[in-house]
Amino acid sequence: MPNPLLGFWYHLLGADAQRARRLQRLPHASVTEASETIFLVLRRMRAPLILLITIFAISVLGLTLIPGQDAQGRPWRMGFFDSFYVMSYTASTIGFGEIPYSFTYAQRMWVTITIYLTVIGWAYAVGSLFAMVQDRAFRQALALQQFRRKVSRLREPFLLIVGYGQTGQLVGHAFDALDRRFVVIDISSERIDDLQLGSYRADVPGLVADARDPGHLVVAGLGHESCEAVLALTDDDEANLAVTMTAALLRPDLPVVARTTSSATAARMRAFGSPSVVNPFDVFGDHLRLALRAPASYQLLTWLEAGPGAELPPRGQVPRSGRWVVCGSGAVVEELTLDLRAEGLEVITVESGAPAPVAGQDGAVAPGSISETTASVEVEVRRAVGFIAGTDNDTSNLSLVVAARQSNPELFISAWQNRPANATLFEAMALDTLLVPTDVVAHEAYALLSTPLLRRFLREMPERGDEWAAGMVDRLTSLCGHHLQMLWKVALTAGEAPAVQPWLASGRARLGDLTRDPTERTERIPAVALMVLRGDDSALAPDDDFVLTAGDEILFAGRPAARRALDSTLLLDTAGEYVVSGRQVPSSWIWRRLTRHSGRRDPALPG
Repeated sequence: MPNPLLGFWYHLLGADAQRARRLQRLPHASVTEASETIFLVLRRMRAPLILLITIFAISVLGLTLIPGQDAQGRPWRMGFFDSFYVMSYTASTIGFGEIPYSFTYAQRMWVTITIYLTVIGWAYAVGSLFAMVQDRAFRQALALQQFRRKVSRLREPFLLIVGYGQTGQLVGHAFDALDRRFVVIDISSERIDDLQLGSYRADVPGLVADARDPGHLVVAGLGHESCEAVLALTDDDEANLAVTMTAALLRPDLPVVARTTSSATAARMRAFGSPSVVNPFDVFGDHLRLALRAPASYQLLTWLEAGPGAELPPRGQVPRSGRWVVCGSGAVVEELTLDLRAEGLEVITVESGAPAPVAGQDGAVAPGSISETTASVEVEVRRAVGFIAGTDNDTSNLSLVVAARQSNPELFISAWQNRPANATLFEAMALDTLLVPTDVVAHEAYALLSTPLLRRFLREMPERGDEWAAGMVDRLTSLCGHHLQMLWKVALTAGEAPAVQPWLASGRARLGDLTRDPTERTERIPAVALMVLRGDDSALAPDDDFVLTAGDEILFAGRPAARRALDSTLLLDTAGEYVVSGRQVPSSWIWRRLTRHSGRRDPALPG
């Protein structure tokens, strides 16, 4: 018969208790390893410590038993405390002298023996200590304990970033600019060292560990109440799949952003909850289609996705209608070919040869090398309007771009940059579009997690047309310059905007009034409302006459000063009243009383 008391507590605690029990039942040693460093030290230092204690005990005992003489030459034995005191400063090499009386030859002989014994014991102990400190297992255990302590002390929301490669670094710096905390796991110790040397605003806990071990994710804060999202950004699809599975099973309430280049892996990820799966090749294909038909929309999308401080990218031109040539092999060519054909374009694929020229003994290039691919490209692009270099080697892609441009200078050219270190070379080529998988994944992750409304705005923005997007770019550049400033969300709720709740309830709350300067209402704050979300309905770039209601969510872009001014309007009654009505309301109780009395008309004065 089941215990009714246990059933009562089971139903009372609910889902939170179930989640806690799931985390506690993890059968991985890494969870307990973090709290057992002291026991590891004791195990490694057990033999040296026993030897030191034994030598010390025998030395004290011998000095107690060996007879000595007092100042008058009478027999005298040292007490236990005196012997312990003498051996303490003798064994530690301090050496105060012979107390309380001069030693006899027998005592001096014993002390001489104990000195050599203690030197041997200390040498053995110190050597064991240094060996333990240099041991990789001990350093990992110590780092794990320190890491767990840092994570457990976090009291503000943080992101769990798995993989600190180029993508993880871009995401980390972007969220650090937004004052968002994050925790990092990476299998490479060099990357974690780079993390510790990074110029971040706050301390970033980092752990060298295999993220496929669920215990490591738990230690990194997966079960922490302040963890708000998980980002699987490694270059290993299986590792990203393991992270997605662990997060879905242990914390199904957390949003997950996972990177993959395989459609099969993406399907397996989506089988676990609803993670946001980012395939850089698929995303770039969608961006390329947008760039071909709406260059202004593509310019706005890439600018907003790049994050704060990003420079406005140049606006391309719509290419002519005609044939496209895609050179390369693998998933990237398949994705781009499908996307281009979905636009109704004729596409010819050229299989790439070897990743680099292979010369024979006579100096000739071997068949099947990049030279044959270049020759094929030169023939095909003469009648084409667009060309994509999509091999997995940057040197080959640069060579193909040069050959294609020489054959047809009017081409719309795109290329795949594999290594971030070659960014300067690709930038010098002045390409129309550039595929950098690390940047694509980082920008998608930023858009998904930085501001919840940004992802929806970017999804709906192309439907408004290219002319509308060009107008938005002009508005943003006139207000913020050619470097993107801040993107933030405002929720007109009682908790986040208490000062304007009566105004919102009146039905006369206009967006143009909300964006007045709280210090001088005739001026406007330097911000642009990109979108207003009301329930499931959205309004992109609403005008000043747009009527706001309680509960609306607004996506703003503007300068940091605009955000501070808007926060004053939403939170301070005096600022909100001044912005809405233009009436100055005293902020202190005394001034309010004085203003109330001064506003009354004196009956003795003429009407």
